[in-house]
Amino acid sequence: MLTSLQNSLVKQIRKLHSTKERHKQELFLLEGTHLLEEACAVNYPLEVVCCTPQWQMAHPQLWDDVCGRCDASGGRSHRYEIVSEEVLSAMATTVQPDGVVALAKRTQQQTQVPFTGVVLAVETLQDPGNLGTMIRTAAAAGASGLWLSDDSVDLDNPKVLRASAGQWFRLNMAVSEDLRTTVKQSQQAGMQVVATLPNANLTYWEVDWRKPSLILLGNEGAGLSRDLAAMADQQVKIPLSPGVESLNVAIAAALMLYEVQRQKIYG
Repeated sequence: MLTSLQNSLVKQIRKLHSTKERHKQELFLLEGTHLLEEACAVNYPLEVVCCTPQWQMAHPQLWDDVCGRCDASGGRSHRYEIVSEEVLSAMATTVQPDGVVALAKRTQQQTQVPFTGVVLAVETLQDPGNLGTMIRTAAAAGASGLWLSDDSVDLDNPKVLRASAGQWFRLNMAVSEDLRTTVKQSQQAGMQVVATLPNANLTYWEVDWRKPSLILLGNEGAGLSRDLAAMADQQVKIPLSPGVESLNVAIAAALMLYEVQRQKIYG
């Protein structure tokens, strides 16, 4: 059992609390039982899994599953360790970790986002809680995927994963190096591009969401950039009561995603 905070693995994992180190090591952190369960459910490859003896006793089947996956890999770079509660606390970014953390390669996270159905495209999103909530909502509403501009918060930020409630593993997501190019590609594929703007003439429920659609959402403070908004086929607003300037971007995404669902089900 690992008990020393000076252990090289412990030091390596603690470094992953920073964005710079996650990029440098090409690894990211999974924290908590639920995220580990979801990763295993979709056979997401794990590099290292560490847990406390108490967690191991409470989750014997999941631990056996994890160990079996590591053993099946040939044990090259895959590793599982029992650690003390003090060590686990040092590894985790949460104040009260539930006893398990894992590492996975960042290169595994990118998937192909299809230009079909309804897809979110988000520009310069900064809050990891907002992104995680959008991922969770998009998965729940049956969205085809999510594009994220490369100047946004990292997809594998620990807070993003936690806020996604495990749906991070079930939604097609990718970082776009240039959202303008992504918008053009979606239009060429036959998708309508809908931008959310506070001064638009149409409300979001006036759009025919039964068509394949790319929904453009902007930064929490500044909203969508002018050049992206200008590329949209339609611009929509969410009606607000007097004195209310804007909605949370994750809430705005949820309203439109479920209007898509309503139209598809009820016409």
